[in-house]
Amino acid sequence: MFNIRASRSLCPFVTGTAYSQGIIANGFLYTAGQIPLDPVAGKIVDGGIVEQTDRVMENLQEVLRAAGASWSDVVKTTVYLHDLAHFPTVIEIYGKWLGDARPARSTVQVRGLPRGALVEIDAIAVIASK
Repeated sequence: MFNIRASRSLCPFVTGTAYSQGIIANGFLYTAGQIPLDPVAGKIVDGGIVEQTDRVMENLQEVLRAAGASWSDVVKTTVYLHDLAHFPTVIEIYGKWLGDARPARSTVQVRGLPRGALVEIDAIAVIASK
């Protein structure tokens, strides 16, 4: 198993906790759930569901890049929403980031997310042998 850590200036990293941004095991990258933390400020981005979803996707993309993967390598995502009423907006933004990639996706509503986030997304990606 290999721990993945994206550049701190590009993707937030939680220090002092039992946490990895991603783990590669048996040819797959399993990412930690990404919330809309600004990697420089260390706080949730200003704005609503649009800004938060963009930041989550940007953070997730940086974890993928750190592992040598891209959206086309993603086979499964899970989207956690504080309010399912945001589903159409989140999925529209999600689709723009994924381009032609079409991973399996689960979406669930949760009572709360870390730091009061409105959205969190994690992913599983296939990692090519190097």
